[in-house]
Amino acid sequence: MDRTLAALADPHRRQVVELLRERPRRAGELAEAAGLSPPAMSRHLRTLRASGLVEERHDGFDARVRVYRLTPAPMTELTEWLRETEEMWADQLSAFRKHMLARGDAA
Repeated sequence: MDRTLAALADPHRRQVVELLRERPRRAGELAEAAGLSPPAMSRHLRTLRASGLVEERHDGFDARVRVYRLTPAPMTELTEWLRETEEMWADQLSAFRKHMLARGDAA
């Protein structure tokens, strides 16, 4: 999950994830849509692949063409962690509120 969060910390990589939510895309399409040079996009895609957020496939007609698509596992793991964290904080805040009410310090 650390790699997922680190990869998503960059706004360009988040933009790539948003673009790939619509449909799989070629690296060149992603670079153009994000306003990045091909080498810069290549670096971002390398990071996204290393984190497991995207996978690369080769076009059946031309092995040089790389098509990128999202992979669900890292986001599923992150979503589950966020849900568990939210539950923990809700429980903590509820216990704190009960404690304060018992003391008569809060309404």
